[in-house]
Amino acid sequence: MAPHVRHPIWLPAVRPADARTFATLYAIESFARATVSSVIPIQAYEILRSEQTVSILYTAVSLTGLSVTLFMPLLIRRFARRWVYTAGAVLLAIGSLFFVTHTLAGQALGMLARVMGASALSITLNLYIMDHIRKADFTRSESLRMALSMIAWTCGPTLGIFLYTHYGIYAAHGAVAVFALGLLALFWYYRLSDNPLIAAGKSRASNPLANIGRFIAQPRLRLAWLIAFGRSCYWTTFFVYGPLLMVVTGQGELAGGLLISAGNALLFCAIFWGRIGRRYGLRKVISFSFMVMAVVLWAAGAVGASYPLVTAGLLLVGALFTIALDALGSTTFMRAVHAYERPQMAAVYRTYLDFSELTPPLVYSVVLAFFGLGSVFVTLGFLAAACGIVSWRYLPKSM
Repeated sequence: MAPHVRHPIWLPAVRPADARTFATLYAIESFARATVSSVIPIQAYEILRSEQTVSILYTAVSLTGLSVTLFMPLLIRRFARRWVYTAGAVLLAIGSLFFVTHTLAGQALGMLARVMGASALSITLNLYIMDHIRKADFTRSESLRMALSMIAWTCGPTLGIFLYTHYGIYAAHGAVAVFALGLLALFWYYRLSDNPLIAAGKSRASNPLANIGRFIAQPRLRLAWLIAFGRSCYWTTFFVYGPLLMVVTGQGELAGGLLISAGNALLFCAIFWGRIGRRYGLRKVISFSFMVMAVVLWAAGAVGASYPLVTAGLLLVGALFTIALDALGSTTFMRAVHAYERPQMAAVYRTYLDFSELTPPLVYSVVLAFFGLGSVFVTLGFLAAACGIVSWRYLPKSM
């Protein structure tokens, strides 16, 4: 007779995972990342004293983080995704320890730990979502996730700048460690189960290069990657060069934090964009949002550092339409990927974030050698226009 096992009384009380579960986890993770999102570029500028060198630093870190992302399926298969998620949260906390050294080496290692942690958390959370949320509910689930994270991305950057300027570097990065450990505790409380399809096992994991080839061979996955890359490039530029614009033009560090918070406050519109997407279709909304972003970015580039507050206002308008892509863009991937290759394709898809942190600083470092800070926004505008044209041409009309 099998032995009787007594489980703790509280275990059955945890509700099954649903959209609110993942929205809550993402919101706390967002607090861990958003709190120092405007502190990190300012801190890098204080160490390097050059916008161009800051771009080069971001490029080097992103290039290293990219290789980690591609090998993530191997880690998930070897250790199971719950342990990879755990490692991601721990890496966010470890990054704080490096940042407080306020040295170039500490800055680089902290940024790398942050990139690696974000990669692990993003890939594993997306896998959990695809396991527990029906395809028909992806749009609603993603818009709820973005809207709930609005609190973190609105309050976090200003909170980080306030702690950094009034209480010092330990307070700002200490807050990140607290949020990361809170995320870890909540994740284990929810006890999300691993899908046997991607659980650790004895079988040999796919070669990362083969995964890339498989991903590229599927047109809808390529298109989903381009959409995610385009909107992520906007956020990379907004988070790094928005605060730099405020500091370089004499508006102050707090103004940079307020700009980031104001842009993130617009995330509450994600639910609105989700409804618009369901009514008019993803193809129309995604293409239109990219084209508006392009026009706004060209205008911001024309104004540049001459009228920084006007430029900041234009960047906020662009952020509003970028949020439409946040709410709807990932749905194109989730609907296209096959269930049997989700871990491999999710890892390749996640490289959009690494490339969006790698490519813009690399390109901007060249552009800034010849033109002013406004050229950054003009350059990004051309990318947004290209993404809009491709989305209109190749997204299925039925979406």
